[in-house]
Amino acid sequence: MKKSVVAIDGPAGAGKSTIAQMVAKKLGYVYIDTGAMYRAVAWKVLQSGQPVTDALILKIIDDTNISLKNVNGQIYVKVDGKDVTGQLRTPAVTGLVSRVAQLAPVREKMVLLQREMARNGAVVMDGRDIASHVLPKADVKVFLTASIEERAKRRWQEVKDKGYVADLEKLKKEIEARDKADMERAVSPLVRVPEAVLLDTTGMGIEEVVAAVLKLCR
Repeated sequence: MKKSVVAIDGPAGAGKSTIAQMVAKKLGYVYIDTGAMYRAVAWKVLQSGQPVTDALILKIIDDTNISLKNVNGQIYVKVDGKDVTGQLRTPAVTGLVSRVAQLAPVREKMVLLQREMARNGAVVMDGRDIASHVLPKADVKVFLTASIEERAKRRWQEVKDKGYVADLEKLKKEIEARDKADMERAVSPLVRVPEAVLLDTTGMGIEEVVAAVLKLCR
């Protein structure tokens, strides 16, 4: 059986990571969370304690080693050898990650790592420019989306589950701003390539979405 490459793109809060991870597990593939890689850079920038500037971000990415490890289906992210998996979904990191991801040198370094990870196939990778830029020859291309209201509710629940307080209306505005920034950025913007299957997950359960993606893969 061919070891396929599955690319899942979509906007913030569409459920890409959850779905991609479950699909990978069902297929026996490796899941690669590209969003976590950019979050790892944002986390390190925040750890510096310095005012955030593009120059600071570029300086930090130049001297940063990021690695992903899959242990029994769970992805662990390390920055310079330190496990930061549990620190990547804080509001502060979420607020900075879009700015980090817009910088060309950051994306260039991440893309090289991502392509190397997918070189032997049998991977599911999610992000915003996987099918359009990172893995344009992926065997299966899916574009996951959902209404802004639905995505804000999901993000609110995620933040709440991690012990943080969040305002739903504020999250809606942040997601709208993130969508705009992702779609309008000069480098590898968020876009649905023509061959990607559009899957609107509004009102769908997780298992239902996973089944729909698996059907495309098989």
